Amino acid sequence: MATDTQASFHNDQEVDFVIVGSGSAGGIIAKELSTKGFDVVVLEQGPFRKAADFTHDELSVLVLNELMGGQQKNQQTFRDDASKVAVVQPNQPAEYAQTVGGSSVHFTANFWRFHELDFRERSLLGPISGTTFADWPISYAELEPYYSRVDWEIGVSGVPGPFDPPRSRPFPVPPLPIKSSGAILEKGAKAIGLHAQPAPMAILSQPHNGRAPCINCGYCMGFGCEVGAKSSTLAAMIPLAMASGRCEIRAECAVFRVVTSDAGRVTEVLYYDPEGKEQSQKAKAVVLSANGAETARLLLNSANAMFPDGLANSSGFVGRNLMFNGHSATGGLFEHPLNDYKGVQVTRIIHDFYESDPARGFYGGGGIDARPLLVSTPMMFALAGLAPDAPTWGKDFKDRIAYEFTHQVSVIGHTTSLALDSNNITIDPTHKDRWGRPSLRMTYKDHPDDLATAKFLQGHSMQILEAAGATKSWALPVHEQNAGAHLLGTCRMGDDSGTSVVDKYHRSHDIPNLFICDGSSLVTSGRGQPTMTIMALAFRAAEHIAAAAQRSEI
Repeated sequence: MATDTQASFHNDQEVDFVIVGSGSAGGIIAKELSTKGFDVVVLEQGPFRKAADFTHDELSVLVLNELMGGQQKNQQTFRDDASKVAVVQPNQPAEYAQTVGGSSVHFTANFWRFHELDFRERSLLGPISGTTFADWPISYAELEPYYSRVDWEIGVSGVPGPFDPPRSRPFPVPPLPIKSSGAILEKGAKAIGLHAQPAPMAILSQPHNGRAPCINCGYCMGFGCEVGAKSSTLAAMIPLAMASGRCEIRAECAVFRVVTSDAGRVTEVLYYDPEGKEQSQKAKAVVLSANGAETARLLLNSANAMFPDGLANSSGFVGRNLMFNGHSATGGLFEHPLNDYKGVQVTRIIHDFYESDPARGFYGGGGIDARPLLVSTPMMFALAGLAPDAPTWGKDFKDRIAYEFTHQVSVIGHTTSLALDSNNITIDPTHKDRWGRPSLRMTYKDHPDDLATAKFLQGHSMQILEAAGATKSWALPVHEQNAGAHLLGTCRMGDDSGTSVVDKYHRSHDIPNLFICDGSSLVTSGRGQPTMTIMALAFRAAEHIAAAAQRSEI
């Protein structure tokens, strides 16, 4: 991907917009604003990788976390209760890619829309004690046209299923070919009265918008796509933004403060350049799209005399209501070779349990899919994919790897996650990251209903495996989470400035030229796959931001 067509702005030149982050939201907003004639600078702390830079090197990508910052840890800290001192873990609690395109580069590409009920569950179900459960300030109908824009402009493969919400346009390309795991899910689901449907995926099954289709390499989850078939903002949006001649992508630039004037308006963004030198970019307006953890950290680290609790935080809601989504996993072995490591991760899903049913005795719903166990790559399977009773060394270990790698499948549950005030992002008082920025401190503990939902879906997953003819099946423990890739809810949108951070158009209630759009904007978690909704919100936010700027309202 060439970078020589992009614009270049001087730091003291007041550009129309600075966007912090280039991922699922930031990449879309950059494209939308620049192609509408605004001058845009995108600051991304990760490098600008081309499609040809992505590899199948499991050690580098999955073990050494090349796409998530490598061995240069950000010194995030974690605790499960505010009474405890947070500590650095082997794994970073906030899991996200550091690269142009953000986590859309390495995501699995499951791409469900939220349903109509997701936006009004508080009204449908009533309050849930101990939570900050709330309705969205927008409806599914209002967001639907932007979901369709994601389908067609980002690129989504699929066909409508029996539980899907209404749509105004068909999918642009058909579903990806069914794999062994999808056939097994269909067989098992039908046997117990459930309905498997083709999975909507942000991976192209056919050429679309000048991009190549999937080559079935099997290296989707955790990896970048070397042919551009995965519909990341790197592949679908950033090239269009740069081609506008009005967008500059500044990679390896780590933002550490957003500066406001005496009038309470954003005036500039401070960042470290690739050499570690402090720089400043002046701007008429700023859009934060750094993800649900880093956006909150930046707002809190930007506190000043006028905003002593952090920018946009008069409500005290910045960093609060962190949601992850929950998961459950089962594994099964089958008599005949499946070779499910080939192709995309998922080709069939089940949404029979999408809605929350009070008869279950707990809140929550979700989806079920089938895929290779944990990940489809040989090294990671050897490290973590065998059945729990497998040996861990010697000839039997090698024999089990050789057999099970080609004969196994996993059925995974994806669940809701309740918003809790006790789950949050704050600033760690002692730790700093490699740039010297005060580190984020994550406090998180799953709500009992979330764990109950995961176990509920796991029970049905086991039934599916057994009904499909598994010769052996097992359930992995459902446990408390201490890390998450779905970083949601920490700057929620709402009409009430006392209980939200941004309005329904993603403008800060407190600072009129500051906008926030990423996973932090979400009010509820959906059922495990939030990225498509984040992208739809980004298209909608950009439309309203551009219109307001054209009316001189920013």
